[in-house]
Amino acid sequence: MEKSKTDSQAADVNESSTDLVLDGPSRPAWGNKLQYILAQVGFSVGLGNVWRFPYLCHQNGGGAFLFLYLILLVVMGIPLFFLELAAGQSIRQGSIGVWKHINPRLSGIGFASCLVCSLVSLYYNVIISWSLFYFGHSFQYPLPWQSCPSLSNETTEVTECLESSATTYFWYREALNITNSISESGGLDPTMTGCLLAAWVMVCLAMIKGIKSSGKVMYFSSIFPYVVLFCFLIRGLLLEGAWDGIRYMFIPKLEILVDTQVWRQAATQVFFALGLGFGSVIAYSSYNSRTNNCHFDAFLVSIINFLTSVFATLVVFAVLGFRANVLTRKCVQRNSLKVIDMIDNGVLNASLIPESLNFSIVSNKQYREWFDSARSELIPYHIQQCQLEQEMQKGVEGTGLAFIAFTEAITHFPASPFWSILFFLMLLNLGMSTMFGNMQGILTPLLDNFPSLSRRKSIFTAFCCMVGFIIGMIFTQRSGNYFVAMFDDYSATLPLILVVLFELIAVSWIYGADKFMDDIQAMIGHRPFVLYKYLWKFLCPSMMVALLLASLIRMCIKHPQYRAWNQQKAEEMMLEYPDWALAMMILLIVMACLPIPVVYIHQMMQDRLQRRAAYSACIYVRGDEPDEPNLPMNEEEVPGRNGYLKVEADEEELETAELLAGEDAFEMDDMSQDKKDDLSARV
Repeated sequence: MEKSKTDSQAADVNESSTDLVLDGPSRPAWGNKLQYILAQVGFSVGLGNVWRFPYLCHQNGGGAFLFLYLILLVVMGIPLFFLELAAGQSIRQGSIGVWKHINPRLSGIGFASCLVCSLVSLYYNVIISWSLFYFGHSFQYPLPWQSCPSLSNETTEVTECLESSATTYFWYREALNITNSISESGGLDPTMTGCLLAAWVMVCLAMIKGIKSSGKVMYFSSIFPYVVLFCFLIRGLLLEGAWDGIRYMFIPKLEILVDTQVWRQAATQVFFALGLGFGSVIAYSSYNSRTNNCHFDAFLVSIINFLTSVFATLVVFAVLGFRANVLTRKCVQRNSLKVIDMIDNGVLNASLIPESLNFSIVSNKQYREWFDSARSELIPYHIQQCQLEQEMQKGVEGTGLAFIAFTEAITHFPASPFWSILFFLMLLNLGMSTMFGNMQGILTPLLDNFPSLSRRKSIFTAFCCMVGFIIGMIFTQRSGNYFVAMFDDYSATLPLILVVLFELIAVSWIYGADKFMDDIQAMIGHRPFVLYKYLWKFLCPSMMVALLLASLIRMCIKHPQYRAWNQQKAEEMMLEYPDWALAMMILLIVMACLPIPVVYIHQMMQDRLQRRAAYSACIYVRGDEPDEPNLPMNEEEVPGRNGYLKVEADEEELETAELLAGEDAFEMDDMSQDKKDDLSARV
């Protein structure tokens, strides 16, 4: 799709392709196709595949959610992903340059993408710093979160730990040292601040040379997580209760298919899983050759992403099934001892326990059957049922899945430090590969559009990382986890939906879906399915609007809440955000969306000023006598065509005026006579 430089080349490229493709100076390129695919996969396959997708699958119908997710991936995810790949590859610019080239008034889309990428990078690197903290504490035996610590100079264990669990206590008290609410700052945590600094240094070193350095890192950061997941899957399947977890995951709940909130969550997950709207997909594809088959790439990366999500979910639920089995066994042992003690004290009748049942070695299944038969006599004494399903639901949401539930399961593994090192090294690689994509979404469009920055690429990269660290210290306060949850829930969802909606409008309606299809045909050698045109023009925009409205309605109906840790009660509690936090949320959303209208209005005013200047320089003024041409004022002046007096203007101004006159002749027709007289007088 490269613009032709000779007449013979121009004949081979259709008109629409010539309109879209930007031919610029030489641009860095991927070392090979594998580097590029690994980069796209590494960006799209992130921490969300390990904890967000398994949680949604668990909460929303198991196998039914997988089916729903696959449908939305095909009808919405792949077409949008293909659109961004094709736009970046054809124009060979970052997100700002792509939309600016289609229409300068739309360059705000790119600035909004860049801003959202910046907000996400701020808190995403904090999650990497948490992984660094746990990774550093994994080199000891036993693991520090395996048992509750004792009070100083005492043999009794910490009450907060006893009332929760060792892994929960380590996460909230040792790692985060968290406060009771978002309103209590608690000051900076020096350990987490140091981990955040180390995380930004790692990102800076990997990005300092652009894709030449980050592309090589992808060989390890993108492939290593699959090796670790495979090892965990083999080990997990050999554990007792693993198949119970997998069976629990895949049991379909078809009734969820009529729940609009489940559709909203599935669509949002498709949206974030592929990294749509961040600008990183466009940035990565802009380093491809224009003959690369981006259509094949869209299918390949999307399918790899989906299979990785399913693969990670299998691993997670195999391990969680083992953990739930261990916790259920402890519950059975605890309640069995309680029942025996109550029988010895005469509270319960000894005939309650059949002679065939040995309570000292009772299995989970035997206990469940016995409890069901004696339920009425046991409930008044608060004897628990000990269900595997209840244990499966504990601590499987978001960061709790990785830093509480999974770490607790690892403590029951033989050679637990080895598995802990592998797990958190995997999280580091998943996080880093996504961070590389986020940074490309920030750096590439800015370097492309501001030449002064591109000449100091290394310095600018280091500067961005330094600013990211300074702003990111808001997340290393003792209350920082609450800010991470706020940014994760509200800073990106609505702005990214708007960004993708405007991307669809820009390509399908402003530039033209048919012309875009012609451009793709010129790039890859064949025309994409005609179905894409209707998906881009009608179905995908409709789904974006529906998703936007559903998200807004949910925010308005339900007061935003966050999960807080209460130190006194040693349990999680749902609290409402205070007014200042709500104002901060609204500010984040507005700030991320603001570049779209601001740049549009600014560019429209610039166009008006340029148009007036061009008309002032190039308009022709008729003489006083309608029937006689004006005579030259001196010998050098020559009457123009049809007796009009020519006003001198350089060639560039004349070309600009000619282009603008064709678009805006109607403005001259509507202009009042007073304005025309004033314009003539100035000329």
